[in-house]
Amino acid sequence: MPETTTKNLSSLIKRIDALRDDLVALTQDLIRIPTLNPPGDCYRDICDYLDARLSAHGFETQLVRAIGAPGDSEKYPRWNIVARKEGRRPGECVHFNSHTDVVEVGAGWTFDPFGGEVSDGKIYGRGACDMKGGLAASIIAAEAFIQEFPDFAGAIEISGTADEESGGYGGVAYLAEKGFFAPERVQHVIIPEPLQKDRICLGHRGGWWAEIETFGEIAHGAMPFLGDCAVRHMGAVLDKFETDLFPAMAARTTDMPVVPEGARSSTMNINSIHGGQPEQAEDYTGLPAHCVPDSCRIMIDRRYLAEETHAGVSGEIEAILKDLETNRENFRFDIREVNHVAPSMTDKAAPVVSTVDRSITEILGKSPEYVASPGTYDQKHIDRIGKLKNCIAYGPGLLELAHKPDEYIGIDDMLDSAKVMAHSLAQLLLPTDND
Repeated sequence: MPETTTKNLSSLIKRIDALRDDLVALTQDLIRIPTLNPPGDCYRDICDYLDARLSAHGFETQLVRAIGAPGDSEKYPRWNIVARKEGRRPGECVHFNSHTDVVEVGAGWTFDPFGGEVSDGKIYGRGACDMKGGLAASIIAAEAFIQEFPDFAGAIEISGTADEESGGYGGVAYLAEKGFFAPERVQHVIIPEPLQKDRICLGHRGGWWAEIETFGEIAHGAMPFLGDCAVRHMGAVLDKFETDLFPAMAARTTDMPVVPEGARSSTMNINSIHGGQPEQAEDYTGLPAHCVPDSCRIMIDRRYLAEETHAGVSGEIEAILKDLETNRENFRFDIREVNHVAPSMTDKAAPVVSTVDRSITEILGKSPEYVASPGTYDQKHIDRIGKLKNCIAYGPGLLELAHKPDEYIGIDDMLDSAKVMAHSLAQLLLPTDND
Protein backbone atom coordinates (compact mmCIF):
# COMPACT_ATOMS: atom_id res chain seq x y z
CA MET A 1 0.00 0.00 0.00
CA PRO A 2 1.18 3.59 -0.54
CA GLU A 3 2.93 5.27 2.39
CA THR A 4 -0.01 7.61 3.03
CA THR A 5 -2.34 4.62 3.27
CA THR A 6 0.00 2.88 5.72
CA LYS A 7 -0.01 5.97 7.93
CA ASN A 8 -3.78 6.15 7.74
CA LEU A 9 -4.04 2.51 8.81
CA SER A 10 -2.32 3.45 12.05
CA SER A 11 -4.84 6.24 12.43
CA LEU A 12 -7.65 3.76 11.68
CA ILE A 13 -6.54 1.52 14.54
CA LYS A 14 -6.43 4.47 16.91
CA ARG A 15 -9.89 5.52 15.77
CA ILE A 16 -11.28 2.08 16.67
CA ASP A 17 -9.64 2.24 20.11
CA ALA A 18 -11.36 5.60 20.63
CA LEU A 19 -14.71 3.96 19.82
CA ARG A 20 -14.46 1.48 22.71
CA ASP A 21 -17.33 3.03 24.67
CA ASP A 22 -19.49 3.18 21.54
CA LEU A 23 -18.75 -0.50 20.85
CA VAL A 24 -19.77 -1.44 24.40
CA ALA A 25 -22.98 0.61 24.26
CA LEU A 26 -23.90 -0.79 20.84
CA THR A 27 -23.40 -4.37 22.04
CA GLN A 28 -25.47 -3.70 25.15
CA ASP A 29 -28.29 -2.21 23.08
CA LEU A 30 -28.36 -5.26 20.81
CA ILE A 31 -28.38 -7.70 23.75
CA ARG A 32 -31.28 -5.82 25.34
CA ILE A 33 -33.51 -6.56 22.35
CA PRO A 34 -34.71 -10.11 23.21
CA THR A 35 -34.73 -11.70 19.76
CA LEU A 36 -35.58 -15.19 21.00
CA ASN A 37 -35.88 -17.94 18.40
CA PRO A 38 -38.11 -19.80 18.60
CA PRO A 39 -40.58 -18.24 18.26
CA GLY A 40 -38.95 -15.24 16.56
CA ASP A 41 -39.48 -12.32 18.91
CA CYS A 42 -38.47 -8.71 18.20
CA TYR A 43 -37.01 -9.22 14.74
CA ARG A 44 -38.54 -5.99 13.49
CA ASP A 45 -37.34 -4.15 16.62
CA ILE A 46 -33.70 -5.05 16.06
CA CYS A 47 -33.94 -4.29 12.33
CA ASP A 48 -35.40 -0.87 13.12
CA TYR A 49 -32.58 -0.24 15.59
CA LEU A 50 -29.94 -1.20 13.02
CA ASP A 51 -31.72 0.82 10.36
CA ALA A 52 -31.50 3.97 12.48
CA ARG A 53 -27.87 3.33 13.38
CA LEU A 54 -26.60 2.54 9.89
CA SER A 55 -28.69 5.14 8.08
CA ALA A 56 -27.13 7.79 10.30
CA HIS A 57 -23.72 6.67 9.01
CA GLY A 58 -24.62 6.95 5.35
CA PHE A 59 -25.79 3.42 4.58
CA GLU A 60 -28.72 2.78 2.27
CA THR A 61 -30.92 0.21 4.02
CA GLN A 62 -33.50 -2.35 3.00
CA LEU A 63 -35.79 -4.19 5.38
CA VAL A 64 -36.74 -7.53 3.87
CA ARG A 65 -39.42 -9.81 5.27
CA ALA A 66 -38.99 -13.49 4.36
CA ILE A 67 -42.62 -13.98 3.41
CA GLY A 68 -43.54 -17.64 3.24
CA ALA A 69 -40.33 -18.88 4.81
CA PRO A 70 -40.54 -21.51 7.59
CA GLY A 71 -41.66 -19.77 10.78
CA ASP A 72 -42.85 -16.58 9.09
CA SER A 73 -46.30 -15.47 10.23
CA GLU A 74 -48.19 -12.30 10.99
CA LYS A 75 -47.44 -12.81 14.67
CA TYR A 76 -43.77 -13.66 14.11
CA PRO A 77 -42.67 -12.07 10.82
CA ARG A 78 -39.12 -12.90 9.71
CA TRP A 79 -37.49 -9.49 9.22
CA ASN A 80 -33.97 -8.94 7.89
CA ILE A 81 -31.95 -5.82 7.17
CA VAL A 82 -29.36 -5.28 4.45
CA ALA A 83 -27.40 -2.01 4.55
CA ARG A 84 -25.05 -0.88 1.76
CA LYS A 85 -22.55 1.96 1.60
CA GLU A 86 -21.27 2.72 -1.89
CA GLY A 87 -17.72 3.92 -2.35
CA ARG A 88 -16.79 6.81 -4.61
CA ARG A 89 -15.18 4.59 -7.24
CA PRO A 90 -15.98 1.19 -8.74
CA GLY A 91 -14.68 -1.83 -6.91
CA GLU A 92 -15.62 -5.01 -5.08
CA CYS A 93 -18.19 -5.42 -2.30
CA VAL A 94 -17.34 -6.71 1.16
CA HIS A 95 -20.34 -8.03 3.10
CA PHE A 96 -20.50 -8.64 6.86
CA ASN A 97 -23.39 -10.95 7.74
CA SER A 98 -24.58 -11.53 11.32
CA HIS A 99 -27.67 -13.30 12.58
CA THR A 100 -29.78 -11.36 15.05
CA ASP A 101 -31.65 -14.26 16.67
CA VAL A 102 -30.66 -15.90 19.95
CA VAL A 103 -31.59 -19.21 21.54
CA GLU A 104 -33.68 -19.75 24.67
CA VAL A 105 -32.24 -18.47 27.93
CA GLY A 106 -32.17 -21.72 29.91
CA ALA A 107 -31.41 -22.07 33.62
CA GLY A 108 -28.30 -21.27 35.62
CA TRP A 109 -27.77 -17.57 34.95
CA THR A 110 -26.21 -15.26 37.53
CA PHE A 111 -26.53 -12.21 35.23
CA ASP A 112 -29.67 -10.77 33.66
CA PRO A 113 -29.79 -12.57 30.28
CA PHE A 114 -30.98 -9.40 28.56
CA GLY A 115 -29.26 -6.85 30.77
CA GLY A 116 -25.99 -6.39 28.88
CA GLU A 117 -24.14 -5.98 32.17
CA VAL A 118 -20.41 -5.19 32.04
CA SER A 119 -18.17 -7.00 34.53
CA ASP A 120 -14.42 -7.57 34.51
CA GLY A 121 -14.02 -6.49 30.88
CA LYS A 122 -16.86 -8.67 29.62
CA ILE A 123 -20.41 -7.98 28.47
CA TYR A 124 -22.90 -10.60 29.63
CA GLY A 125 -26.17 -11.64 28.05
CA ARG A 126 -27.90 -14.11 25.78
CA GLY A 127 -26.41 -13.55 22.34
CA ALA A 128 -23.42 -11.56 23.61
CA CYS A 129 -21.05 -14.12 22.13
CA ASP A 130 -23.36 -15.72 19.56
CA MET A 131 -23.31 -13.29 17.87
CA LYS A 132 -24.33 -9.75 18.74
CA GLY A 133 -20.79 -8.93 19.84
CA GLY A 134 -19.56 -9.89 16.38
CA LEU A 135 -22.30 -7.82 14.74
CA ALA A 136 -21.32 -4.78 16.82
CA ALA A 137 -17.62 -5.26 16.00
CA SER A 138 -18.35 -5.36 12.26
CA ILE A 139 -20.43 -2.17 12.49
CA ILE A 140 -17.69 -0.31 14.36
CA ALA A 141 -15.09 -1.60 11.88
CA ALA A 142 -17.10 -0.42 8.88
CA GLU A 143 -17.98 2.96 10.37
CA ALA A 144 -14.38 3.67 11.40
CA PHE A 145 -13.07 2.63 7.98
CA ILE A 146 -15.53 4.89 6.15
CA GLN A 147 -14.64 7.83 8.37
CA GLU A 148 -10.92 7.29 7.82
CA PHE A 149 -11.09 6.48 4.09
CA PRO A 150 -14.12 8.26 2.59
CA ASP A 151 -12.70 7.78 -0.93
CA PHE A 152 -12.72 3.99 -0.79
CA ALA A 153 -13.65 1.95 -3.83
CA GLY A 154 -16.44 -0.61 -4.16
CA ALA A 155 -19.04 -1.08 -1.45
CA ILE A 156 -19.52 -2.27 2.12
CA GLU A 157 -22.60 -4.19 3.21
CA ILE A 158 -23.81 -5.14 6.66
CA SER A 159 -26.74 -7.49 7.17
CA GLY A 160 -28.67 -8.57 10.24
CA THR A 161 -30.58 -11.74 9.47
CA ALA A 162 -33.17 -13.96 11.10
CA ASP A 163 -33.41 -17.60 12.10
CA GLU A 164 -29.80 -18.82 11.88
CA GLU A 165 -30.40 -20.75 15.09
CA SER A 166 -33.20 -22.67 13.40
CA GLY A 167 -31.62 -23.20 10.00
CA GLY A 168 -31.48 -19.71 8.50
CA TYR A 169 -34.34 -20.25 6.06
CA GLY A 170 -36.08 -17.05 7.11
CA GLY A 171 -32.81 -15.14 6.87
CA VAL A 172 -29.76 -15.76 4.71
CA ALA A 173 -31.38 -18.55 2.67
CA TYR A 174 -34.24 -16.22 1.71
CA LEU A 175 -31.88 -13.36 0.87
CA ALA A 176 -29.69 -15.68 -1.18
CA GLU A 177 -32.72 -16.86 -3.15
CA LYS A 178 -33.53 -13.19 -3.87
CA GLY A 179 -30.01 -12.56 -5.23
CA PHE A 180 -28.51 -10.60 -2.34
CA PHE A 181 -25.42 -12.86 -2.31
CA ALA A 182 -25.03 -13.24 -6.06
CA PRO A 183 -21.30 -13.18 -6.95
CA GLU A 184 -21.80 -10.26 -9.33
CA ARG A 185 -23.26 -8.22 -6.44
CA VAL A 186 -21.07 -9.34 -3.51
CA GLN A 187 -17.50 -10.61 -3.81
CA HIS A 188 -16.34 -11.17 -0.21
CA VAL A 189 -18.37 -12.33 2.82
CA ILE A 190 -17.25 -12.37 6.45
CA ILE A 191 -19.59 -13.89 9.05
CA PRO A 192 -18.55 -12.74 12.56
CA GLU A 193 -19.46 -15.99 14.32
CA PRO A 194 -17.59 -16.59 17.63
CA LEU A 195 -14.67 -18.72 16.47
CA GLN A 196 -12.07 -16.57 18.36
CA LYS A 197 -10.22 -13.51 17.13
CA ASP A 198 -7.12 -15.42 15.98
CA ARG A 199 -8.94 -18.09 13.95
CA ILE A 200 -10.31 -18.21 10.44
CA CYS A 201 -13.19 -20.63 10.01
CA LEU A 202 -13.25 -22.09 6.52
CA GLY A 203 -16.53 -23.98 6.78
CA HIS A 204 -18.50 -26.59 8.66
CA ARG A 205 -19.53 -30.23 8.84
CA GLY A 206 -22.73 -31.46 7.24
CA GLY A 207 -25.96 -32.09 9.10
CA TRP A 208 -28.78 -34.56 8.57
CA TRP A 209 -31.89 -34.45 10.76
CA ALA A 210 -34.50 -37.18 10.68
CA GLU A 211 -37.48 -38.42 12.69
CA ILE A 212 -37.78 -42.15 13.27
CA GLU A 213 -41.06 -43.68 14.44
CA THR A 214 -41.70 -47.23 15.60
CA PHE A 215 -45.20 -48.68 15.78
CA GLY A 216 -47.00 -51.09 18.10
CA GLU A 217 -50.53 -51.92 19.15
CA ILE A 218 -52.43 -50.33 22.01
CA ALA A 219 -53.72 -52.64 24.76
CA HIS A 220 -54.41 -52.63 28.49
CA GLY A 221 -51.22 -52.07 30.50
CA ALA A 222 -52.11 -54.98 32.78
CA MET A 223 -52.12 -57.30 29.75
CA PRO A 224 -49.23 -56.02 27.61
CA PHE A 225 -49.01 -59.39 25.88
CA LEU A 226 -52.25 -58.48 24.09
CA GLY A 227 -50.60 -55.41 22.56
CA ASP A 228 -47.24 -54.49 21.13
CA CYS A 229 -45.03 -51.92 22.83
CA ALA A 230 -43.64 -49.34 20.38
CA VAL A 231 -41.22 -48.08 23.05
CA ARG A 232 -39.59 -51.51 23.29
CA HIS A 233 -39.18 -51.51 19.52
CA MET A 234 -37.50 -48.13 19.77
CA GLY A 235 -35.29 -49.56 22.50
CA ALA A 236 -34.06 -52.11 19.97
CA VAL A 237 -33.22 -49.25 17.59
CA LEU A 238 -31.28 -47.42 20.28
CA ASP A 239 -29.45 -50.62 21.21
CA LYS A 240 -28.34 -51.05 17.59
CA PHE A 241 -27.15 -47.46 17.57
CA GLU A 242 -25.09 -48.10 20.71
CA THR A 243 -23.54 -51.39 19.61
CA ASP A 244 -23.09 -50.78 15.86
CA LEU A 245 -23.52 -47.17 14.75
CA PHE A 246 -21.77 -45.10 17.40
CA PRO A 247 -18.53 -47.16 17.36
CA ALA A 248 -18.48 -47.00 13.55
CA MET A 249 -18.90 -43.21 13.58
CA ALA A 250 -16.23 -42.73 16.24
CA ALA A 251 -13.73 -44.60 14.06
CA ARG A 252 -14.14 -42.12 11.18
CA THR A 253 -12.01 -38.98 11.11
CA THR A 254 -11.75 -36.04 8.77
CA ASP A 255 -9.08 -33.91 7.18
CA MET A 256 -11.30 -30.90 7.85
CA PRO A 257 -9.73 -28.76 10.64
CA VAL A 258 -12.83 -29.13 12.81
CA VAL A 259 -12.74 -27.87 16.39
CA PRO A 260 -13.02 -29.09 19.07
CA GLU A 261 -11.11 -32.34 18.59
CA GLY A 262 -14.13 -34.54 19.36
CA ALA A 263 -15.90 -33.16 16.29
CA ARG A 264 -13.17 -34.50 13.98
CA SER A 265 -15.23 -37.70 13.98
CA SER A 266 -18.80 -38.28 12.86
CA THR A 267 -21.33 -37.67 15.63
CA MET A 268 -25.03 -38.13 16.26
CA ASN A 269 -27.27 -36.70 18.95
CA ILE A 270 -30.62 -38.20 20.00
CA ASN A 271 -32.40 -34.87 20.14
CA SER A 272 -35.68 -36.07 21.66
CA ILE A 273 -37.81 -39.13 22.37
CA HIS A 274 -41.58 -39.34 22.73
CA GLY A 275 -43.54 -42.52 23.31
CA GLY A 276 -47.02 -43.41 24.48
CA GLN A 277 -49.42 -40.92 25.97
CA PRO A 278 -48.77 -37.20 25.57
CA GLU A 279 -47.56 -35.42 28.68
CA GLN A 280 -50.44 -33.78 30.51
CA ALA A 281 -50.66 -30.13 31.46
CA GLU A 282 -48.85 -29.07 34.63
CA ASP A 283 -52.16 -28.54 36.44
CA TYR A 284 -53.30 -32.13 35.79
CA THR A 285 -53.25 -34.05 39.08
CA GLY A 286 -54.58 -37.42 37.97
CA LEU A 287 -52.73 -40.63 37.17
CA PRO A 288 -51.84 -41.89 33.70
CA ALA A 289 -54.09 -44.33 31.88
CA HIS A 290 -52.97 -47.97 31.67
CA CYS A 291 -52.08 -48.35 27.99
CA VAL A 292 -49.45 -50.05 25.91
CA PRO A 293 -47.91 -47.36 23.66
CA ASP A 294 -48.56 -47.84 19.97
CA SER A 295 -46.08 -45.20 18.79
CA CYS A 296 -42.61 -43.97 19.74
CA ARG A 297 -40.65 -41.24 17.95
CA ILE A 298 -37.08 -39.98 18.15
CA MET A 299 -35.40 -37.05 16.42
CA ILE A 300 -31.79 -37.62 15.41
CA ASP A 301 -29.20 -34.94 14.65
CA ARG A 302 -26.42 -36.55 12.58
CA ARG A 303 -23.33 -34.43 11.87
CA TYR A 304 -21.19 -35.75 9.08
CA LEU A 305 -17.79 -35.18 7.50
CA ALA A 306 -16.70 -33.98 4.08
CA GLU A 307 -15.50 -37.54 3.45
CA GLU A 308 -19.06 -38.87 3.90
CA THR A 309 -22.11 -38.46 1.69
CA HIS A 310 -25.74 -37.64 2.33
CA ALA A 311 -26.77 -40.94 0.75
CA GLY A 312 -24.29 -42.88 2.86
CA VAL A 313 -25.36 -41.23 6.10
CA SER A 314 -29.09 -41.75 5.56
CA GLY A 315 -28.55 -45.21 4.09
CA GLU A 316 -26.61 -46.34 7.14
CA ILE A 317 -29.58 -45.53 9.39
CA GLU A 318 -32.08 -47.11 7.03
CA ALA A 319 -30.00 -50.30 6.86
CA ILE A 320 -30.20 -50.67 10.65
CA LEU A 321 -33.97 -50.20 10.59
CA LYS A 322 -34.48 -52.65 7.73
CA ASP A 323 -32.32 -55.25 9.49
CA LEU A 324 -34.58 -54.95 12.54
CA GLU A 325 -37.63 -55.18 10.30
CA THR A 326 -36.30 -58.49 8.98
CA ASN A 327 -35.11 -60.00 12.24
CA ARG A 328 -37.37 -58.57 14.98
CA GLU A 329 -40.93 -59.81 15.29
CA ASN A 330 -43.62 -57.24 14.44
CA PHE A 331 -41.06 -54.45 13.97
CA ARG A 332 -42.48 -51.63 11.87
CA PHE A 333 -40.98 -48.20 11.34
CA ASP A 334 -41.16 -44.97 9.43
CA ILE A 335 -38.33 -42.51 8.79
CA ARG A 336 -38.73 -38.92 7.65
CA GLU A 337 -35.95 -36.52 6.69
CA VAL A 338 -36.44 -33.18 8.44
CA ASN A 339 -33.49 -31.22 7.08
CA HIS A 340 -30.21 -31.70 5.31
CA VAL A 341 -27.15 -29.44 5.04
CA ALA A 342 -24.07 -30.50 3.08
CA PRO A 343 -20.57 -29.77 4.41
CA SER A 344 -19.09 -26.47 3.21
CA MET A 345 -15.41 -25.52 2.93
CA THR A 346 -13.79 -22.43 1.42
CA ASP A 347 -10.40 -22.89 -0.21
CA LYS A 348 -7.49 -21.55 1.85
CA ALA A 349 -6.31 -19.72 -1.26
CA ALA A 350 -9.57 -17.74 -1.57
CA PRO A 351 -9.10 -13.94 -1.54
CA VAL A 352 -11.06 -13.32 1.67
CA VAL A 353 -9.03 -15.99 3.48
CA SER A 354 -5.63 -14.58 2.53
CA THR A 355 -6.83 -11.06 3.27
CA VAL A 356 -8.03 -11.82 6.79
CA ASP A 357 -4.91 -13.94 7.38
CA ARG A 358 -2.69 -10.91 6.67
CA SER A 359 -4.86 -8.69 8.86
CA ILE A 360 -4.72 -11.06 11.84
CA THR A 361 -0.95 -11.35 11.45
CA GLU A 362 -0.58 -7.56 11.28
CA ILE A 363 -2.99 -6.67 14.10
CA LEU A 364 -2.42 -9.55 16.53
CA GLY A 365 1.20 -10.32 15.68
CA LYS A 366 0.57 -14.01 15.08
CA SER A 367 -0.51 -16.28 12.27
CA PRO A 368 -4.14 -17.42 12.44
CA GLU A 369 -5.29 -20.95 13.08
CA TYR A 370 -7.49 -22.40 10.35
CA VAL A 371 -10.54 -24.24 11.66
CA ALA A 372 -13.90 -25.64 10.65
CA SER A 373 -17.06 -25.47 12.74
CA PRO A 374 -18.61 -28.57 14.33
CA GLY A 375 -22.07 -27.18 13.60
CA THR A 376 -23.49 -25.46 10.56
CA TYR A 377 -24.00 -21.75 10.16
CA ASP A 378 -25.20 -19.47 7.37
CA GLN A 379 -22.21 -20.05 5.10
CA LYS A 380 -24.17 -23.06 3.84
CA HIS A 381 -26.75 -20.84 2.15
CA ILE A 382 -24.24 -18.35 0.75
CA ASP A 383 -22.34 -21.30 -0.73
CA ARG A 384 -25.18 -23.51 -2.00
CA ILE A 385 -27.88 -20.99 -2.89
CA GLY A 386 -25.88 -17.83 -3.47
CA LYS A 387 -23.14 -19.72 -5.36
CA LEU A 388 -20.56 -17.53 -3.62
CA LYS A 389 -17.53 -19.52 -2.45
CA ASN A 390 -15.44 -16.62 -1.15
CA CYS A 391 -16.92 -16.72 2.37
CA ILE A 392 -15.52 -17.35 5.86
CA ALA A 393 -16.53 -17.02 9.49
CA TYR A 394 -14.34 -14.69 11.52
CA GLY A 395 -15.36 -13.01 14.74
CA PRO A 396 -14.74 -12.48 18.45
CA GLY A 397 -15.85 -14.80 21.21
CA LEU A 398 -15.38 -18.33 22.47
CA LEU A 399 -17.44 -20.96 20.67
CA GLU A 400 -17.89 -23.01 23.82
CA LEU A 401 -19.84 -20.12 25.44
CA ALA A 402 -22.57 -20.20 22.80
CA HIS A 403 -25.98 -21.24 24.17
CA LYS A 404 -24.58 -21.51 27.72
CA PRO A 405 -25.72 -19.67 30.88
CA ASP A 406 -23.77 -16.47 31.64
CA GLU A 407 -22.76 -16.14 28.00
CA TYR A 408 -20.37 -13.22 27.52
CA ILE A 409 -18.12 -11.43 25.04
CA GLY A 410 -14.75 -9.89 25.91
CA ILE A 411 -14.54 -6.19 25.12
CA ASP A 412 -10.85 -6.35 24.16
CA ASP A 413 -11.60 -9.30 21.86
CA MET A 414 -14.29 -7.27 20.10
CA LEU A 415 -11.93 -4.35 19.66
CA ASP A 416 -9.19 -6.57 18.23
CA SER A 417 -11.65 -8.25 15.86
CA ALA A 418 -12.97 -4.86 14.74
CA LYS A 419 -9.39 -3.83 13.92
CA VAL A 420 -8.87 -7.02 11.90
CA MET A 421 -12.12 -6.43 9.99
CA ALA A 422 -11.26 -2.78 9.29
CA HIS A 423 -7.72 -3.74 8.20
CA SER A 424 -9.26 -6.31 5.85
CA LEU A 425 -11.50 -3.62 4.35
CA ALA A 426 -8.42 -1.50 3.74
CA GLN A 427 -6.72 -4.34 1.86
CA LEU A 428 -9.75 -5.02 -0.32
CA LEU A 429 -11.12 -1.54 -0.99
CA LEU A 430 -8.08 0.79 -1.06
CA PRO A 431 -5.63 1.30 -3.93
CA THR A 432 -2.22 -0.34 -3.99
CA ASP A 433 1.05 0.99 -5.41
CA ASN A 434 0.16 -0.66 -8.72
CA ASP A 435 -3.21 1.06 -9.07
